[in-house]
Amino acid sequence: MSLSGKVAIVTGSGRGLGLAYARELARQGAAVVINDVDAGVAGEAVRTIEADGGRAVAVVAPVGSTEAAKQLVEAAVTAFGRLDILVTNAGILRDKSLLKMTDEDFDLVINVHLRGTFTCAREAFGYFKENRIGGRIIAIGSPTGQRGNFGQTNYAAAKAGIVGMVRTWALEMKKAGVTANAVIPVAATAMTKTIPYFRKAVEADERGEAMPHFFRHELGFGTADDVSGLIAFLASDEAAGITGQAIGAGGDRLQLWTHPEAAATEYREGGWGYQDLVENFELLFGDKLQSVGEEFLPLPAELQPEAAPVAQVR
Repeated sequence: MSLSGKVAIVTGSGRGLGLAYARELARQGAAVVINDVDAGVAGEAVRTIEADGGRAVAVVAPVGSTEAAKQLVEAAVTAFGRLDILVTNAGILRDKSLLKMTDEDFDLVINVHLRGTFTCAREAFGYFKENRIGGRIIAIGSPTGQRGNFGQTNYAAAKAGIVGMVRTWALEMKKAGVTANAVIPVAATAMTKTIPYFRKAVEADERGEAMPHFFRHELGFGTADDVSGLIAFLASDEAAGITGQAIGAGGDRLQLWTHPEAAATEYREGGWGYQDLVENFELLFGDKLQSVGEEFLPLPAELQPEAAPVAQVR
């Protein structure tokens, strides 16, 4: 097993994607610290991993604070003697369009996703550096952070910020032999179940059936287990030379996202004044403007969601 003797923390791992990541790390030999805000859910996740033959303990705490981050690292060291891997998966959603989004909606999502990733990574890196461990930090991003999504100002900001932090940490942690990468998962979750476009795929997964090829191959949309292999790989010694990357996984697809690069460049002696832009911007850049949001292929007819039945008046 490639992670034999290693110890991992996976935040937000009581269920869903986080639990899938934790189970795969355990299957590869790592002992795992499970984290959730619900004690019952966290305990059940530990029992699931132990039933698989793995080792796990639970920390019940909402991530975001420095205290929670310290508690997670201390639990790993106390229970298993060390820490080698951190996967920052914990997150919440408070989706609303901009004018309807409250300060609390914004702050809650930023605190869990962005601040939680920051505090946990800072605590883990401090432990790695002090103990001369070539640790692995794997932060979970999202296509929304890469391209934006309607109604997700808070989530998009957090996920874009996570990728920015990972790129920075790759520079700061290189000398210590610690890697930092972001994984961009595309998988069936409680959230995607509510989107009619993905309904047929999620329903097939819930029945234990293979998702239609269109979803898995054309869209790169699959199950939590389709992402877990990448998590375990990035946590392993085989990935020691990979850092500062944003890597997408879903269904049959694996993607390496580019760092932001200029799509077009033009120069003008003396710089670009207002009138220069009025006269030239459309000509120079009009056909090079970048798209926003995810662009999905049309669903084949057989995968279209059924229309809701019309109520009959009797």
